Amino acid sequence: MMRKFDTPYMADWFAISLRWIMLVGLIVSLSLGNELDIRSAWPLGLMILWNLAMTAVTSLNLRLQFHRRLNIVVDLLLAGAFFWGQGGVRGPAFWAGLLPILTGSIYFEIFGGVVIALLFSGFMLYLDFQTNKSLSLSALISAILIGLSFVFGFLGRRMMEHMRKNRSLWMDSEEKKRAIQNERLRAIYELTSTLSSTLSYKRVLDSALDMSAAALNPDPEQLVSDPLVGVVMLFNGGKLRIGSARRFTSADMRVTFDGAEGVLKKALDEGEPITFKDIGYDPELGRVIALRNCTSGYCFPLRSGFNVYGVLLFAHPEPDYFNADRLKLLDIIGRQAVIAIQNARLYQDLVEEKERMVEVHEEARKKLARDLHDGPTQSVAAMAMRLNITRRMLGKDVKAAAEEIVKLEELAHRTTKEIRHMLFTLRPLILESQGLTAAVQAMADKMLETFSQKVVVNIDERITSQLEMGKQGVIFYIIEEAVNNARKHAAAETITVRLSQMEVGIALLEINDNGLGFDVNAMTQAYDKRSNSSLGMVNLRERAELVNGLLQIDSSPGKGTKVQVYIPLSEDAADRLHHPRHASKLKSK
Repeated sequence: MMRKFDTPYMADWFAISLRWIMLVGLIVSLSLGNELDIRSAWPLGLMILWNLAMTAVTSLNLRLQFHRRLNIVVDLLLAGAFFWGQGGVRGPAFWAGLLPILTGSIYFEIFGGVVIALLFSGFMLYLDFQTNKSLSLSALISAILIGLSFVFGFLGRRMMEHMRKNRSLWMDSEEKKRAIQNERLRAIYELTSTLSSTLSYKRVLDSALDMSAAALNPDPEQLVSDPLVGVVMLFNGGKLRIGSARRFTSADMRVTFDGAEGVLKKALDEGEPITFKDIGYDPELGRVIALRNCTSGYCFPLRSGFNVYGVLLFAHPEPDYFNADRLKLLDIIGRQAVIAIQNARLYQDLVEEKERMVEVHEEARKKLARDLHDGPTQSVAAMAMRLNITRRMLGKDVKAAAEEIVKLEELAHRTTKEIRHMLFTLRPLILESQGLTAAVQAMADKMLETFSQKVVVNIDERITSQLEMGKQGVIFYIIEEAVNNARKHAAAETITVRLSQMEVGIALLEINDNGLGFDVNAMTQAYDKRSNSSLGMVNLRERAELVNGLLQIDSSPGKGTKVQVYIPLSEDAADRLHHPRHASKLKSK
């Protein structure tokens, strides 16, 4: 019956090794004495087979039942048989008794060596007594064997003490490693639980840094003294700003980064975590005081798809601090942080979207009230006033009253057209029945009919066939908003609407006018101050985002306005469109 162990027993390997040495010595002794005969040396063959079997068993970390006792008994029996077969104390292998003595000394130290020496000595004396030979030589060899058993037993004890000490140290080391690993797993579990249970940005960022430090240094004493620097940077207003940090000075907390050079640019462009050295020479990170004493660092880009939230960065004074185990750990933490930040961002976006929808509905209500007040309401009031005048004129000047009635009829028709145009822009049924091209053309016709505004439409049908109805509706309202803004504010003779293929997977929507133009930067600043005059630009930007598009407005006073919206037709195209390099390339055109 055998048992398997996780680690080998070194005592077994020592016994096997010494047994091989003894076997080689016995073979050499027989060869020198010309006594190497298979008929008399058969116990030697059994010893070799026995040692081969023990070698195989030990290499598999297996042990027999009563393993040590069985090894000693087999060695004693085979050594005794070999000793008897080779002529006893007068034969060339008279020292064969050392084999079981060594085995006993390894397994049972002094006690085992002395007991085996006594048994083997008794066996030698018995053989000499049976053959009526002189017992003096047997007694001498027995005394030597017993003396050597004490020496081997003492050495065996020292060796086993040393092995037990090393094994204890190894077990302590393994136990400590397991404790560290368990602590790291616990930290990762706590991090995951914390990040999944909160939608607060601040708590997510603080937890990511605290749990990372705890996982990298499971020992609380080392955690307090470890000079590990950690920071989470998030994009805000086009710049990387400190969201949360550890060991940063108050001045460091105010630093912002463009992410356009050095380590930050490389991590953001590649979208993969990187390690780096010589932080002090980095063109952007070198400005941070807390990082100047660090010689190694790790930067993890917080990115999901084409949404880039920022970076998670750690640095340490030790050049080899970020080894393979720590990098794997930080990679897990970084990916969990991305998910948590994405959830927090989605929640924040939902809150902001809810507030924005309230503002949009309120603004739509105000816009409808303004349009009704400036258009149909004023016309109806004018008709009421002129009807009163006409009623008075009927008794005095019938001809003049008739002319006034004709004017009233024209005003009523114009008011009807304005109301119909308002109803069309609120819900263009033709868009649902005939598609984007027909809806935009109908809008252009109504602009000409109602406001005498010329609108030229040029839409590629191959593009509209690739757009689902929801996107077509958003694009229609982008066109309607841009054309309406141009009609009201630009005083343009002609407004041109064009939808064409710019490159594979990306369409370009352009609304151009030859009107007055405006200062785009001034209008943007007005938006930042929540000026009502810039709400048209706000609507355009928000609707462009609904189709994953990019909005670009080019205008200057006296030179007209060009509104461009780059619209991706697939997910791959959207990823390509929003890549920083591609976006900057489009803006430079």
